[in-house]
Amino acid sequence: MNATLALVSDQDTVLSYLDEARKHHTQAALAKYLDIDVRTIRRWETRQTPPPAYLAHALQQLLPFGEESPEGTFDFIDLFAGIGGLRKAFEQIGGRCVFTSEWDTYAQKTYAENFRDGHPIAGDITQVQAPDIPDHDVLLAGFPCQPFSIAGVSKKNALGKAHGFACETQGTLFFDVARIIAAKRPRAFLLENVKNLVSHDKGRTFEVIRRTLTEDLGYHIHYRVIDGAHFVPQHRERILIVGFCEPVAFDFDALPLPPKGQHKLKDILHRTDGSEPELPWDEGRFFDHKKKKVQDKYTLTDNLWRYLQNYAEKHRLKGNGFGFGLVKPDDVTRTLSARYYKDGSEILVYQGTRKNPRRLTPRECARLMGYPDTFRIPVSDTRAYKQFGNSVVVDVMAHIAKLMQPMLEADTLEPELPLIYATA
Repeated sequence: MNATLALVSDQDTVLSYLDEARKHHTQAALAKYLDIDVRTIRRWETRQTPPPAYLAHALQQLLPFGEESPEGTFDFIDLFAGIGGLRKAFEQIGGRCVFTSEWDTYAQKTYAENFRDGHPIAGDITQVQAPDIPDHDVLLAGFPCQPFSIAGVSKKNALGKAHGFACETQGTLFFDVARIIAAKRPRAFLLENVKNLVSHDKGRTFEVIRRTLTEDLGYHIHYRVIDGAHFVPQHRERILIVGFCEPVAFDFDALPLPPKGQHKLKDILHRTDGSEPELPWDEGRFFDHKKKKVQDKYTLTDNLWRYLQNYAEKHRLKGNGFGFGLVKPDDVTRTLSARYYKDGSEILVYQGTRKNPRRLTPRECARLMGYPDTFRIPVSDTRAYKQFGNSVVVDVMAHIAKLMQPMLEADTLEPELPLIYATA
């Protein structure tokens, strides 16, 4: 498809979304939502001027999402949703997502492409009022870590001012998680963050979070750092905080983690022996099936490869560990980061002595994070690298979801003997 035909196709898509949106919204409402003049909407509707192609996703958010989600055994909400890794894990155990919030429009696009249900994606969670969020059994949130200002609670008590999370976490995104938990009182929650959350600011940040969840909100929490290498060929340590409104017998050890080292890089690489699945939705972006090879654009240029080698050597001479991560089929990779699009240095795939190494393709990144090949990647490579670098390992979340499942499906939450899963 040439550029002119592609532009016409994009404009047709926008117009179709516009026509459908007008069945549900007035011109004035659309103009306010898009931050444009009402007369512009009229010109688009009468086909006097073509709408910009980039508005397709914004208009799509105003439309019903096709099929409603099937009834689940419990309802959950997906905050700081990214591209839906937490959601995918909890849908696998029978949950139904009833609310989603994600501020990044490109992540929204990927999310909407892969999850078609009955609710739009809310943007900035700080602008969403708790009463507008549906009741739910489970709250999921991979909230960003921000510095906390440790408040003097005793002093505020003496002055008759607010204390607890209302003052200690105000201005951080964790505050929005806390205020929603306080208002909606879900029976359980799962929070995910980087490993360093525990040690950030000499442990004070995590102490504020712990105290907010337990003392201020009255929840019983359990937390553990888990490495994604138990499930995928990538070292990726993240802290998982599980909370329940009652003191249930949740136990991280009830379901043993698979041993590390079972999963190798070759498990997620494109296969060059003719067995690589041809995915229509990828449209040949990542792999050339006729030539049975990864597209050439993922191989590093001579200049970039020379730069990375010189950079690594410079830091080696200084006694630093900075450098690239060159991996072979039987290796486990470093952590995939959101900066991977810049030079791919943390994970470079070895291609022999006569050829420069290459980046992972976005499809391989999806596999490295535990997403199935049915997961669609509707954004550019740069955006895809950022999204997968910021994502959770789906299999880790599925492991936690399975541990939480008995407490989510029970009619009442009562303390009981620890649950031990059969491993056979």
